[in-house]
Amino acid sequence: MNAFAAVLTRVDGRWSGTEVAVEECESVADFAELIRDVDGEVRLLIVEQDDEFAVLVRVDDGDDDVRAFLSDGHAADQYSLAAVFADELIEIGGEDVDEELISDTAPVHDSAPFGDADIVEDLGTSASELLALAAHEGTLPIDIITAVCEKAGCADQLDDLRS
Repeated sequence: MNAFAAVLTRVDGRWSGTEVAVEECESVADFAELIRDVDGEVRLLIVEQDDEFAVLVRVDDGDDDVRAFLSDGHAADQYSLAAVFADELIEIGGEDVDEELISDTAPVHDSAPFGDADIVEDLGTSASELLALAAHEGTLPIDIITAVCEKAGCADQLDDLRS
């Protein structure tokens, strides 16, 4: 597993970043707990694996709500990290699945993004921009993360963590 994961936090308008290990996380709640361990008014977990998908998870200070976005649901068919999100989040534009129609075969996920596309709207990237980045042919998951970080003002912190 070649996953890169970091929590970017903002306190008093200043960003900082911490690389984190996510291999032991088995649910969205586990990811949220990992994020809550890092101090910050704004806390954004970014995950990218093997140039296949990006995950954004957000838990802000004083907010119990966990917000998450998975760029490509199809990655959940091959990556357990992506499956955690695809299995717990609502597919954007998807339909409810009748549980009686699900067979014992391995799940096949749509390539559509899953989760909250508004997750970083207040940080400068609108839902439509985030969805367009996820859908654009040739855009790598790290490109999505970089674009979000540039608009939020934490691209330097991301670069420091990746180098």
